[in-house]
Amino acid sequence: MFPLRFRTLILASAVALCATVNQAQAQKPDAAKGAARPDAAKAAASDTLERGRYIVEDLAQCWRCHSPVDQRGVRDRMNWLHGGQVGMRPTVPVGEWAIVAPRLAGSPPGTDVQFIHLMMTGVSRRGRFLRQPMPQFRMKQDDAEAVLAYLKSLGGK
Repeated sequence: MFPLRFRTLILASAVALCATVNQAQAQKPDAAKGAARPDAAKAAASDTLERGRYIVEDLAQCWRCHSPVDQRGVRDRMNWLHGGQVGMRPTVPVGEWAIVAPRLAGSPPGTDVQFIHLMMTGVSRRGRFLRQPMPQFRMKQDDAEAVLAYLKSLGGK
């Protein structure tokens, strides 16, 4: 297993690569763009949610810290992304380490603008970088908005 600092670097690089690939794909000419589809807005919303789902669940794997674990060590799907104890500890001294991850499903902490700013800069609504193990993401705005849209689609408790 890679040390934490390398896992964080790999994760951040993967997020940046995904954002670059998505931006390149969005700039490709599309023959269907000229033809108006009645469900174009619905399809765009669906694409945004799928993109957000991919970033949250597959790429960034937010569930690893933001979903509680049951007594058997299995992620609790009934409370998916509703926050909980961070189930890992640093292997080397790192300064402040988060022990509780906040709820993300439904309405992440802060306003929409603050959350998007956090995903784009790594700076929280309190003006500080987040404590590890939270990666300091540097997402493009459309990726951050897709993440927020997906999290909101999950509903909250």
